[in-house]
Amino acid sequence: MYPAEIVIPMKEELTERGFAELLSASAVHEQLSKEGTTLVMINSVCGCSAGTARPGVLMAVAGSEKKPDFLTTSFAGFDIDAVKAVREHLLPYPPSSPAIALFKNGQLVHYIERHMIEGRSAQAIAENLIASFQQHCN
Repeated sequence: MYPAEIVIPMKEELTERGFAELLSASAVHEQLSKEGTTLVMINSVCGCSAGTARPGVLMAVAGSEKKPDFLTTSFAGFDIDAVKAVREHLLPYPPSSPAIALFKNGQLVHYIERHMIEGRSAQAIAENLIASFQQHCN
């Protein structure tokens, strides 16, 4: 598990902008049983990928006319049980962090894995998400 002093500022980059933390398996299952769209950002300490994923997610939410009903996040290597539970909902995809998932009525409708984040700008990630929001969100 990563030290809190490293993780907390990266968590706050999202939570201070309206993302709710999913900290337990039960919180994940409860959230994903809700009607509507839920964006889940699996946050990570990985500097290269998470360093563009977090800003990309924030750009998408700020710049999209249509937005998910719920903005949520869990931190890989820190919120262990919650991330494990999110990953159960992402099968058959292998574990990936960072990663960004959009669920609609509990079903995965869009997923961005780490290999799709690496080497891409925050703007490119935002554009990918905005297209998904336009398709799946109200």
